[in-house]
Amino acid sequence: MIRNVRLIGRDGLWDIEVEDARIARIVPAGEGTGDLLADGAGGLASAPFVEPHVHLDTTLTAGEPRWNASGSLWEGIAVWSERKQSLTRQDVIDRATEVLRWYAANGVLHVRSHVDVTDPGLVALDAMIEVRENVRDVVNLQLVAFPQEGIVSFDDGPQLLEKAAERGVDVIGAIPHFEDTREDGVRSLEIAFDIAERHGLLLDAHCDEIDDEQSRFVEVLATLARRGGLRGRATASHTTAMGSYNGAYSYKLQRVLARSGINLVSNPLANLCLQGRFDDYPKRRGLTQVKEMLAAGVNVAFGHDDVMDPWYPLGTASSLQVALVGIAAAQLTGTAEIDEAFRMITDRAARVLHLGDAYGLEESRPASLVILPATSPYDAIRRQTRPTHVISNARLIARTPTTPTHLTWPDEPPRQITFTHPTAP
Repeated sequence: MIRNVRLIGRDGLWDIEVEDARIARIVPAGEGTGDLLADGAGGLASAPFVEPHVHLDTTLTAGEPRWNASGSLWEGIAVWSERKQSLTRQDVIDRATEVLRWYAANGVLHVRSHVDVTDPGLVALDAMIEVRENVRDVVNLQLVAFPQEGIVSFDDGPQLLEKAAERGVDVIGAIPHFEDTREDGVRSLEIAFDIAERHGLLLDAHCDEIDDEQSRFVEVLATLARRGGLRGRATASHTTAMGSYNGAYSYKLQRVLARSGINLVSNPLANLCLQGRFDDYPKRRGLTQVKEMLAAGVNVAFGHDDVMDPWYPLGTASSLQVALVGIAAAQLTGTAEIDEAFRMITDRAARVLHLGDAYGLEESRPASLVILPATSPYDAIRRQTRPTHVISNARLIARTPTTPTHLTWPDEPPRQITFTHPTAP
């Protein structure tokens, strides 16, 4: 059993009993039975964090073969095009596996990774398929066939995407705004949807990741999803052009997206850095309309996008860091909005991955969870607490002892600083 934990939406402390790697019962503290797996010591137990958008094949390559001097999306793509010439299977496996270790230590046990398939040899994809198998007992890894340099506008793009589907990816990707023309962009989405539907896969497109207010492929993606067989199974990632749409079009778009059932993934760390590079002042935030789309009933999640690569040279694979930056960027500072931001790295992100009953801190669900030294989601985000315990399929895989700060202040005895306050939610 796991004992003495707080639960979101429930008062008091609770014990969690585990049988056959699943949650058997959740009972008031002191009533649980079984061998002790973890003592939460009053910490907050949550379903594990979920990463809905990262590029594991590019992680840990910042500065190779050169730094992205301008910091722009376009130079990042150019630098990666140079770096991928030297890709080897082991290179990708080693870097991706190391970052997955970081994710697991931070309590992220479900990850969706986009993998560049505009490579005739599909070196990175084959490597990531091996990684997916290697980590399956700890981390659930979904792979997206991502055509970084386009489908229609790249030689043999459709054929490479088809090969990726046959290799065994989980999700089909696209990048319509990067295609040569709008017509090519629309056609690329039609090809991606066709492949996804024929192979029974999910769809997740890099969509409108540009500051051009005329980039409006998200309406095409949403309409294809609603009219085809991928309602609730399709995702538009980034959609940063939405930050430049006028009010009248935004109002129409909210209706289109809400009835389509698609998901949106915003990547605040990377896009705050990449977007607005062509602006003087005022500079645009370069984020999707997070608050407005949530209010319209659209599912929105927060992701990393990059961890130490040509597009974003920082990062530790912490979902709580993503949530903190997302709150500031999207102005989600109401207490209910902060709680919603926590959902955007947990159950809202789980909806993006279409996890269903394989996710959640409920009886009969897998015994995978994190325990945070915090009293609430607000507290965890504000203080950026690292999990004291990470449990994957009933196995304790990571522990982080809490380390108090002791302060010596003039004319006072040494005291412990916890960065807490009784008025905090």
